[in-house]
Amino acid sequence: MTIHIEEETKIPFLFDYKALTERVITGALDYIECPYEAEVNVLFTDNASIREINRENRNLDAATDVLSFPMGEYPVPGEFDSLEEEQPDVFHPDTGELMLGDIVISVERVMSQAEEFGHSIERELGFLLAHSILHLCGFDHIEEEDRVVMEEKQRQIMEALKLYR
Repeated sequence: MTIHIEEETKIPFLFDYKALTERVITGALDYIECPYEAEVNVLFTDNASIREINRENRNLDAATDVLSFPMGEYPVPGEFDSLEEEQPDVFHPDTGELMLGDIVISVERVMSQAEEFGHSIERELGFLLAHSILHLCGFDHIEEEDRVVMEEKQRQIMEALKLYR
């Protein structure tokens, strides 16, 4: 497992956020039974930067908490069977790892949402990471049925990681 973490903000987390990031990503991939070693890029930024990224990539001129940019396409969410044959370019040529994609998180939003929802910053960061990993593996919440499935998976991942509200 390779997790690249970059920081483009001076807003500090007051806990070992790198260890939490690795624990949540590994736990989420274990939960959905990803059969490959994976590579994930995580960028921690601020509201202004995530707003710009959101505007450039989604034509939405607003800050958000997390953005997910998957490398692969999944006809069935969380099903990895066809990747090697149909999308060999999602595997790193040197390591063979599945390049899942990029996660961008606004540290400002993590902190404000933790306060708003009345739980720890660690729990909020963990939730956004688990949510984003599910997106990188093809899950979404556009349709009601898909939203229910994704929310249940998020709940189970958070419970398994003991990151409670």
